Amino acid sequence: MSQFRATKSGLLICTVICIFIFLYLRTSIREEPEEEPTYPAVVECGFYPDELCSALFEGKGAAPQIAKFCKNPHRSEILAHLHKPGNCSRISQGLHFITRPLSAEEGNFSLAYIITIHKELTMFVQLLRAIYAPQNVYCIHVDEKAPKKYKTAVQTLVNCFKNIFISSKRKKVAYTGFTRLQADINCMKDLVHYKFQWNYVINLCGQDFPIKTNKEIIHYIRSKWNDKNITPGVIQPPNSKSKTSQSHPKFSPEGNIYVSPNKRFKYEPPHNLTIYFGSAYYVLTRKFVEFILTDIRAKDMLQWSKDIHSPEQHYWVTLNRLKDAPGATPNAGWKGNVRAVKRRNEEGHAHDGCKGHYVQDICVYGVGDLPWIIQSPSLFANKFEPSTEPLVVTCLERRHRLKVLRQAQVPVEPHWHFQQESHFNMKLNG
Repeated sequence: MSQFRATKSGLLICTVICIFIFLYLRTSIREEPEEEPTYPAVVECGFYPDELCSALFEGKGAAPQIAKFCKNPHRSEILAHLHKPGNCSRISQGLHFITRPLSAEEGNFSLAYIITIHKELTMFVQLLRAIYAPQNVYCIHVDEKAPKKYKTAVQTLVNCFKNIFISSKRKKVAYTGFTRLQADINCMKDLVHYKFQWNYVINLCGQDFPIKTNKEIIHYIRSKWNDKNITPGVIQPPNSKSKTSQSHPKFSPEGNIYVSPNKRFKYEPPHNLTIYFGSAYYVLTRKFVEFILTDIRAKDMLQWSKDIHSPEQHYWVTLNRLKDAPGATPNAGWKGNVRAVKRRNEEGHAHDGCKGHYVQDICVYGVGDLPWIIQSPSLFANKFEPSTEPLVVTCLERRHRLKVLRQAQVPVEPHWHFQQESHFNMKLNG
């Protein structure tokens, strides 16, 4: 009987010890970092991201597949710089802004930018620091419906630069609605009264990114469009008359703005203007901007454009085709390499297809689109979405900064360089 009791006690002690060991091991496993998922291959990411980016730009076949597994081991510090207290010197240096003109030519030719944004804060910072130069001036239109935290972060950044400001009038921008056009007009009114002088104005949205450097943009304007406006477009074709039909912005139950279907047509534009249809994006001389804000035809057309579907695709190109407008280009047609865009209906003849995904028939670029983008003669490319394709902008940004610094004719400051490349190996064992 005593032997049975001893055996029972031993089993009880053994059970307790086993439970303790199990709990200890389970806790220890939880505390260790998660292992990388197992894949049937071994991937060598090399110096990340530069080696992978180079392979993607060269169109190497395996690079897009490798890119799916190679993720940046260093979390972006952009948001941290904007959300934690610090002085402006720390912000500008930590975010790698270029703080001096890189050549005499650039210093003597100032560009103004109008940037409309509402989301993707990191993307906005990447865009801004790519096009930033201290001799330029930047008007930022922050959509009124953007979150308060987003607006605060943008204001924190803007406060650190005397040549960047937020538009004095802000709108809830409706996609394809009049407020998109009004946002640009509001920034133009601010720009013509701003203390900085500028030669040309360029409009961008938060999903654009430059292909060319500041110096290359200036060369393009001076060599091909000196004192002329760039507004690609043609006389409105018959099948797009619905574009000028009347519609009204409305709020959906979720609070987002959309544009209702067309209701009726406006056939008679003011002053018997011939309506053109073209790009919403432009490169305009300062004199043309002053004309836009003062000429009676421009003012009346702006009023006529209210409630019109996508008025920004008609307004700029129509007024720039007036022969007496400053810098007018009446016969330019679609000339003017402002934007590289992959449209679904042009697949197979204008481009080789979208390697990312389409949104409203516009390609959101994937890593496989990088060779096509850098071969484009356009100044900027659209459309980017870092939340789904972060490596695309990362690669373009690093390539763009290298070009900028190679073209510099002044000593390069250390903080103008991005983080030095690091050797990043991710072993994917089969």
